[in-house]
Amino acid sequence: MQSNGTEEDLSNATVQMPGGQPGHNVAALVLGILLILFIICGNLLVCLSVCMERALKTTTNYFIVSLAVADLLLAILVLPLYVYSEFQGGVWSLSTVLCDALMTMDVMLCTASIFNLCAISVDRFIAVSVPLNYNRRQIDLRQIILISTTWIFAFAVASPVIFGLNNVPNRDPTSCRLEDNNYIIYSSICSFFIPCPVMLVLYCAMFQGLKRWEEARKAKLRSSMCAGNRTLYCPSPLFERNHMDIRLEERNLYNHSECSLPKGYMMNNGIQTVSYPHLKYTHPGHKQKQAKINGRERKAMKVLPVVVGVFLFCWTPFFVVHITGAICTTCTIPTKVTSIVTWLGYVNSALNPIIYTIFNAEFRNFFRKVLHFFC
Repeated sequence: MQSNGTEEDLSNATVQMPGGQPGHNVAALVLGILLILFIICGNLLVCLSVCMERALKTTTNYFIVSLAVADLLLAILVLPLYVYSEFQGGVWSLSTVLCDALMTMDVMLCTASIFNLCAISVDRFIAVSVPLNYNRRQIDLRQIILISTTWIFAFAVASPVIFGLNNVPNRDPTSCRLEDNNYIIYSSICSFFIPCPVMLVLYCAMFQGLKRWEEARKAKLRSSMCAGNRTLYCPSPLFERNHMDIRLEERNLYNHSECSLPKGYMMNNGIQTVSYPHLKYTHPGHKQKQAKINGRERKAMKVLPVVVGVFLFCWTPFFVVHITGAICTTCTIPTKVTSIVTWLGYVNSALNPIIYTIFNAEFRNFFRKVLHFFC
């Protein structure tokens, strides 16, 4: 509709061009630039913190770096072109080849984010299910394979677009979108509707296993403390969990000084430290190996459900709308709804660094140091 030059028309964020053609969406440009800068700064800090801070060099955090890289690439390769298109009022004025590249990167990076979260759930499930065979000190071949597989599969899902799937007859060059409805259904199922339930099941199994393991460990500890002929007083202990050790305050531990310490107990600055022989195994010619889930890993396990929950909140509306439009070809989904759910999905890339800052002290301390350095 042609503008009549009133103040109401001039105050609108989207300026309408003569002939009813959409013009420049200033609000989309400003918000898009702010979102891009926030995603780049936040995820770059995540990558730097894991590279520079010794306390953050854990296997879980290497997966988080892979997730941050996917968000960084999204902000660098996808969002600028998407924001430009939104600024033009949703009209694509560039080449169709560039549009296909944009769609490919968009599908691949979104899929890589989901697959990275799924890989983290697999890695955490292995850490709880077979703790004695899990390497926690450095990334090993299993983690390298998992991370590499996420990116290979993500490219495999997205590659049909760059190889010409979008080149359909009577293609509208002013619209940049996925043109094949069958591919939209296929990519949505592979990228979201299969990995998400698998991920949730693995997390549920992981936390159930961790809960059972903690209960068995506490029961074993109390049994060993109260066993034998020792006159031992067993109060409700104060736990300081670190490296699968439980430290109990010396006060009220024994009711007379002649009580000997059970096997596996040591004195350390007035604190009784309990070790767990039942969680060790020995191979001939090798030292004992102890199953451990340290404090940092438990912190990581607590933050991961938040990351997954926020991801599902941000991306589920997009995929529901996306696949609904492909299945129900007669349904009319408003352009505004599509734009909102797409923006909501992209906002997720900016939220993960905030989540790490809130729930992880090591990330928070590093971010604070960097901000103080520049400010």
